[in-house]
Amino acid sequence: MELNDDELRRYSRHLILPEVGPEGQKKIRSARVLCVGAGGLGSPITMYLAAAGVGTLGLVDFDAVELSNLQRQILHATDDVGRLKTESAGETLRSLNPNVEVILHTARLDPRNALEIIGPYDIVVDGTDNFPTRYLTNDACVLLGKPNIYGSIFRFEGQASVFAPHLGGPCYRCLYPEPPPPGSVPSCAEGGVLGVLPGLIGVIQATEILKLILGIGVSLLNRLLLYNALDMEFRQLKLRRDPQCPLCGEHPTITRLIDYEQFCGVKSASKTNPMHPDEVTVQDLKQALDNPALGIKVIDVREPDEYRLAHIEGVPLLPLSQLAQRFQELDPGQSYYIHCKAGGRSMQALQFLRQHGFQRLKSVKGGITAWREHIDPALPQP
Repeated sequence: MELNDDELRRYSRHLILPEVGPEGQKKIRSARVLCVGAGGLGSPITMYLAAAGVGTLGLVDFDAVELSNLQRQILHATDDVGRLKTESAGETLRSLNPNVEVILHTARLDPRNALEIIGPYDIVVDGTDNFPTRYLTNDACVLLGKPNIYGSIFRFEGQASVFAPHLGGPCYRCLYPEPPPPGSVPSCAEGGVLGVLPGLIGVIQATEILKLILGIGVSLLNRLLLYNALDMEFRQLKLRRDPQCPLCGEHPTITRLIDYEQFCGVKSASKTNPMHPDEVTVQDLKQALDNPALGIKVIDVREPDEYRLAHIEGVPLLPLSQLAQRFQELDPGQSYYIHCKAGGRSMQALQFLRQHGFQRLKSVKGGITAWREHIDPALPQP
């Protein structure tokens, strides 16, 4: 089908590019792209793809808009706080370009629905912010033969690449065969992120998608692009497909989707995944705070900015980043409950203190996030 008058005007700056032209724009219009995540990366990715005229844009997310999102998630506005991100994003994208079909998948991507959701799309773009969904997205793309346009951000740094074994490149597992230990890599909610950073990385991902659709340029296949905003420096690492990769290697052992929360070590406590012996619940924490006679002291090991946003009354702060210099302030004979945002850093603090002679230690499972959910819902979002 030829471009109509509205499309000729809307995409005129594309049409005068010899590498695009009317035929290229029709390729863009025919493309079907799925973005996993409607947050920091998903915002610039989908907005620029909608503006460029990608015919069908799918968006997967299950979360609601929070005020803290607005510093970087430009799909959403202040009035959208509390709304589902898919609803807010769909409204923004359709307003930007009514020619684009926006398909909303308001669900958590999981092994039960991933193949069904991803299947109808040509290209998948990774806008996730957690390791289980990242590995799930990668594995589903490899099993279905879909290009996976990867991006990740943290603090002032970002990465981008194109994972597509069926096109001769590696997959995400070739680069990262195993996830990091739980809690060893803070999330953006714990470590922070410069608000403009996902804009830059997301635009790079959108650029790679358009190049793939048009069949032009040199893609990031077999390359990992690294960006440091503080130094304003880009670097590249050469990648190659790992012949021993359990997913895309010569003798794959992963032939179906698995339990990714269990694989990444973040599965919640259950009969099949009991609490760690060094953990206590937030109910135990409350009992310790309500009963000083128990002789248990509590420490918050988050960072000062996190503490100022939300903290448990009466619990002192000793940031994990300062623990090596300040642990002598603590009594090795005292009993301590240690908490952070979700339980990762508190376990790190416990392991460090145990190496220095402390024995009576427990990490609070779920941290202040679980405290807010189960004990004090009035506490500000940590």
